[in-house]
Amino acid sequence: MSGKDYYKILGVAKSASADEIKKAYRKLALKYHPDHNKGDKAAETRFKEISEAYAVLSDPEKRQQYDTFGAEGFQNRFSQEDIFRGFDFGSIFREFGFGGARSDNIFSQIFGGGMGGGQGRAHFHAGGSPFNSSFQGFQGQPRGIKGQDLVYELSLTLEDIANGAEKLIAYDLGGAQERISVKIPAGIQSGKKLRLPGKGRPGIQGGPPGDLYIQVHVLEHPLFRREGDNLHIRQEITFSNAVLGSEIEVPTIDRKRLKLKIPPGTQNGAKFRMRGYGLPHMGGNGRGDQIVEIRVAVPKNLNRDQENLIKKLAESGL
Repeated sequence: MSGKDYYKILGVAKSASADEIKKAYRKLALKYHPDHNKGDKAAETRFKEISEAYAVLSDPEKRQQYDTFGAEGFQNRFSQEDIFRGFDFGSIFREFGFGGARSDNIFSQIFGGGMGGGQGRAHFHAGGSPFNSSFQGFQGQPRGIKGQDLVYELSLTLEDIANGAEKLIAYDLGGAQERISVKIPAGIQSGKKLRLPGKGRPGIQGGPPGDLYIQVHVLEHPLFRREGDNLHIRQEITFSNAVLGSEIEVPTIDRKRLKLKIPPGTQNGAKFRMRGYGLPHMGGNGRGDQIVEIRVAVPKNLNRDQENLIKKLAESGL
């Protein structure tokens, strides 16, 4: 189900105040009210849309849920009956200059009975209720709304990812600082979320608390570049080492220094694979590889002896 952009329907910004929302609705409602557009089905549809938008955005609790879950998420959780529950159309249109009884009758015809005037709390509806994921209790009994989920952005180093880590985080929860220890699984990808059930904001009307999501952001490393579970590193060698071959030391993410043989005639950009020295496979066994990319250094400044040697090499065809 595609969500409805209630702010766009009313022509207001998401930051609009309650008074601005009310003024926008009043203007549109007077324009599209059925008494002014008898027999106009398009106007009736528009009137229904703006009334639905106003029923949500004029109610602080429903507006909070709409802003939290987004348009589509809200539509999946709230039926039309839920949206209009407690919305007194007669009172609204008496204020706007329309008769209350007439307005109640109009809304009853357009939306169906039982849409206005009541003060009942949201109930569970069997068979795919939009409140299934947000309410608790037995069928037919009032249920509280689940609290708002929270997202905490946590920056980690590649060393944290390589070894796994445990981080103590602190976040605001209802004006108080909440502290919690978070275990970071080895090998987790940047952008992944860890879910901590029940660590979000308290529920509404006795509902369960929301969840806390840890959004992982892996910082750039000065030496290594990650591709999947493989780590890439560039190593610079001299021209003579590339031509004659050599043995170099290469650092790993585990702070080891391993010997790597460079064969004679190694070309600039050549890559060597060090198996098992990458990052751990998250949730599995083994590790990725470390890929060493060779860069042959070309000297910018030569002394006289070096310059003469290079000239002799050039004369020999090298």
